[in-house]
Amino acid sequence: MTEDLDALAKKLDREHVFHSWLAQGGLDLPVIAGGEGSVVWDHAGNRLLDFSSQLVNVNIGHQHPAVVKAIQDQAAQLATIGPATANLVRGQAAQRILSKAPDGFRKVFFTNGGADANENAIRMARLHTGRDTVLSTYRSYHGNTGAAIVATGDWRRMPNQYARGHVHFFGPYLYRSEFWATTPEEESARALHHLERVIQSEGPATIAALLLESIPGTAGIMIPPPGYLAGVRALADKYGIILILDEVMAGFGRTGRWFAFDGYDVVPDLITFAKGVNSGYVPVGGVIISDAVSATFDERVFPGGLTYSGHPLAAASIVASIDAMEDEGIVEHARRIGEELLAPGLAALAEKHAMIGEVRGEGVFWALELVSDPATREPVAAAVIGQLKKELTARGLLPFSADNRIHVVPPCVVTDDEVHQALAIYDDAFAAVHV
Repeated sequence: MTEDLDALAKKLDREHVFHSWLAQGGLDLPVIAGGEGSVVWDHAGNRLLDFSSQLVNVNIGHQHPAVVKAIQDQAAQLATIGPATANLVRGQAAQRILSKAPDGFRKVFFTNGGADANENAIRMARLHTGRDTVLSTYRSYHGNTGAAIVATGDWRRMPNQYARGHVHFFGPYLYRSEFWATTPEEESARALHHLERVIQSEGPATIAALLLESIPGTAGIMIPPPGYLAGVRALADKYGIILILDEVMAGFGRTGRWFAFDGYDVVPDLITFAKGVNSGYVPVGGVIISDAVSATFDERVFPGGLTYSGHPLAAASIVASIDAMEDEGIVEHARRIGEELLAPGLAALAEKHAMIGEVRGEGVFWALELVSDPATREPVAAAVIGQLKKELTARGLLPFSADNRIHVVPPCVVTDDEVHQALAIYDDAFAAVHV
């Protein structure tokens, strides 16, 4: 009977569900019927270690009982309410989020997810500055709505160029440096010089915002080199530009800190979030707004809104998530897992398998960049990634891949034993695949 449910799920999916970022013909996607912590399973009970965290969002793990209960309790009390109301749990959710933000932030604008968080942050920056242009990096992903997808730097923006006023530049990436750098310090200095020249060439008086992922996620988990984010902040101040840091993927424990930027001596003007704030149990995102930007709209209408902004089920899940992460030391646990287990374990894999050209990351936010030749750093072919995914799944691990990389991104609650098990699976899978 359970096998019949898996077959039915696949049949209905193939016949009726239109999937994002995929050609629709011939799809054969895994069936997920349930989960707990860092493990998911199908109807037949076949279990997989979830080292994708789905889309790098299930930070607190699957089916955390406190978050599930909070959603159930809120649904019983008040399942929905419009945004033009005051609601206790919405205010409590904003208060919890702001308790993790730097000084000088007292307002949160709630959205339905990360893309429209970035969309509204761009809108705020343009209205606050009276300027139009938004600068963002080529290696980035900011969401799949009008301005957010054009701010995105990778191929996904190309069929979606419907928004105005976007300019891209190269951020730091020492492994494939655009700046002929040989050290992190050189990469940082030269990337900052490049950015300033782009600002000057575009005309500083035209630029509303610099939009950056604090740590680029889907683009490759590229840790900022020393001084880079602080240098971007200095350039934004020099030219009167709003700095938006996108923490949608990197925030709320993923790096072993509440916000990724906390480790890089920088405070932005606007912070966008989603994913880890409630681990995606209910769709939600938002913009954390600095006092200076918020004041722009004290006597001026902000021309933006969403029917489900600050939805009570989402708000309840945020309150429960942040409280549980505090009470259970989940952020600190993620930091320890990164420092003590993933960093040395992945480095050992790289020593053993020449295909792994570079290991990057912190907390539970890591990427393995795969190459066919360590000397030339030629990326592996897509077929190699496909084979690796099959080998990993067959051995009981649900992977996350992007381009020529395998991302190692388990929930923040992953246990030591689960990490050891996963490292052994990665080792076996790499041994089984040849380039």
